[in-house]
This record gives sequence, structure tokens and C-alpha cells, in this order.
Amino acid sequence: MKPAADKREGDGASPLGRWPVRRVFFRPDRGAAPETDLPAIALRPTDGWCDDAGAPDYYNRLVTLPCRVSHERLWREDGLYDLFVELGYNDDPPEPGKGSAIFLHIARAGYLPTEGCVALAEADLRAVLGRLGTGSVIEIRA
Repeated sequence: MKPAADKREGDGASPLGRWPVRRVFFRPDRGAAPETDLPAIALRPTDGWCDDAGAPDYYNRLVTLPCRVSHERLWREDGLYDLFVELGYNDDPPEPGKGSAIFLHIARAGYLPTEGCVALAEADLRAVLGRLGTGSVIEIRA
């Protein structure tokens, strides 16, 4: 993880600070809903997340695909988003270019770096989710 005090879209850094947890998403075809007090949403193949700083009505928000603006597909084949938590970074309201889609998600083998998110092994992520609820925060430190 490369932390940054001044996060920017596409810089590959994780934003330093305390970020509220918003909701958890899961792929129902790959695993059960997690045991958590957070709102849990079953992903659909048409779910995406807007990363287009030039589209302020959509930026850093869940979108339905197909979508005319730049976005990240949430229904992935690599398993990283089979289970993930939306962190409340740059979302109240979103400031274009400040960074989007900061998630707590499943780690790649060997814990290879993310694009700016925080990643854990799935079993560890499920254990953490069991302790999270409304009002919980995730702190990213240097």
C-alpha cells in the first residue's frame, strides 16, 4: 500500500485518514452474504463504479452498466471484488479528481499492491466484517 495525504484519481495511493464504512457488496454466485451489521448488497453483473472526474453526477458512485462514462466493472473474474466494503472516502459530496472507489476488498495472491484500496485475505475480511457496523471506521496510516 502506498499511502497519500493528497490523494488523486489514478495515483495508485491509499488516502490517509479515518474513513467510515458504508456498505458491503458480495457476489452471490461465489459466496454467502457476510455476517455483519453493515448493509449487504448482492452484486449484479451490471454493477460498476464511476471513476470519471469529468462526470460529476456519477463520479465516485455506483452505476449501472452499460454506462456512458468511465467506470470500473465490479463483477470481476479475478475474485478481488467477490466481497468488498465501500469506504466513505470522497463521497460526501464527491470532489472530482480527488479519487474514487476506495474499497476494503479481497487481496491478490502474495498481497500484491492495489490501485489504492486496502486488501485482506477473504477469511480475514469476513472476520473483520463480523465486527463492523454502522458508525465503524477504517483508519489508513502511513
